[in-house]
Amino acid sequence: MRIVVALGGNALMHRGERPDAAVQQANIDRVATALAALAHEHEIVLTHGNGPQIGLLAMESAIDPALTAPYPLHLSGAQTQGMIGSLLACTLHDALPGRHIATLVTHTLVRTDDPAFARPSKFVGQVYSRDMARSLARKRGWRIAQDTVGWRRVVLSPAPERILETDTVHELLNSATMVICAGGGGVPVTKDSDTGALTGVEVVVDKDLTAALLAEDLKADFLLILTDVPCVYEAYKTPAQQPVLDATPADLRRGGFPEGSMGPKTEAAARFVERTGGLAAIGALDAAYEIVHGRSGTLVRPDLAAG
Repeated sequence: MRIVVALGGNALMHRGERPDAAVQQANIDRVATALAALAHEHEIVLTHGNGPQIGLLAMESAIDPALTAPYPLHLSGAQTQGMIGSLLACTLHDALPGRHIATLVTHTLVRTDDPAFARPSKFVGQVYSRDMARSLARKRGWRIAQDTVGWRRVVLSPAPERILETDTVHELLNSATMVICAGGGGVPVTKDSDTGALTGVEVVVDKDLTAALLAEDLKADFLLILTDVPCVYEAYKTPAQQPVLDATPADLRRGGFPEGSMGPKTEAAARFVERTGGLAAIGALDAAYEIVHGRSGTLVRPDLAAG
């Protein structure tokens, strides 16, 4: 079975952790352990988030006195693809002896007329107190919004239209190579309609929506979205909280899940299932094997009655 795995940024860097290299390496060791059993039985394409990492690079760039202007987000996204991809590739190489593994920096086409350009919505970087967030917003010209545990920077996030290196991923899979790609949703670019020239864009593409598009284009059987909670919850962190263990795309769309956290994950799972008739699931990193085998997480399946 071909599985596209989308690792959440919070699975790689837990909320509140220091963004040290050693901390990231320890978390990626957990990733390798969680995915090794799946990789022995199935064909894996691995994508990952980069919210904490790209936020760190953006902050460092903004305060670097050697720069006349901060590095744009698309270049920081490319850097995080390489960094996280290298950590994943090396660790998986040790966990899966003899397996061919390749990290591919990929580019994601976005539309310049996407309505998302009118409103920042994607969280990046670390969590701040309200006062610190407001101070940084004034000083750096950032937009901020309240996350589940504090305040964070929000940036523009248009929808992914096409992953430009999909054919290359196909070729690598055909040569029995495990591929790590589309990190952070891919490097966002626009394409000139006359010349075909590509231009990087100061945005971040949602990695779950990109993973769903990638899974569709690769004709994957299963989209597995891994995060830091065991499953999808209705009324999360309220007295009415209830786990959602089995759902159709229509069920998820009625759930009203928050745009900045679970919303993109449920939308990505719904899109993949609707467009392909395959299965998707959302759950915790450490339960990856159990999720695919139906023993954990939220399973998203086609609405058979509607079909």
